[in-house]
Amino acid sequence: MVLAGAVVFLLALGLVVLTIGQPSSAASSASGTSSSAAPAETSADVGFARDMAVHHQQAVEMSFVVRDRTDDADVRRLAYDIINTQANQRGMMLGWLETWGRPKSSERPPMAWMGHPVTPTGDGSLMPGMATDAEMDELRKAGGTAAEILFLRLMTVHHRAGAEMARAGAGAAGTAEIKNLAAGMVRGQESEIGLMADMLKERGAGA
Repeated sequence: MVLAGAVVFLLALGLVVLTIGQPSSAASSASGTSSSAAPAETSADVGFARDMAVHHQQAVEMSFVVRDRTDDADVRRLAYDIINTQANQRGMMLGWLETWGRPKSSERPPMAWMGHPVTPTGDGSLMPGMATDAEMDELRKAGGTAAEILFLRLMTVHHRAGAEMARAGAGAAGTAEIKNLAAGMVRGQESEIGLMADMLKERGAGA
């Protein structure tokens, strides 16, 4: 289990490094893209960056919560991996929005760029896969194995929806930055979904 966690961490780290190192990606674009050449306000690139930044923010928050609710080394390592990877990716997406001259939030409904806008219901779950306020409160109150199982279940649902959004982003984006980052997210999150399924089985639970 320790080895599996280490492999996932290295894989996630490699995806971030690969994305940063793409020949035509963030570094060159950040300094050379003018507002006239930037993706349109209604583009998949802008919509994906905004929505996934919000999606990632909750994953990071959830991971910080469980890190403090359990002493289990494997769960804490997974939480640490998610915090590092998704906080890094979120920073990249917000940076691109700034470079493109696009606001970091919008009055447009979430996932409108995918062709099926979502209307938040007021329960705290702004997009598919996101935990509700009640589920987040339950996680904050749980401890030990109960917290581990709840976190793994919530994060599995979160990752499945995130991977679906990332797959759509990789297919619809017009910039290499978003295409590369989104494709890397799909690989990384699908790998972690498999790891979490194994961790749930070890705890006598299912997704």
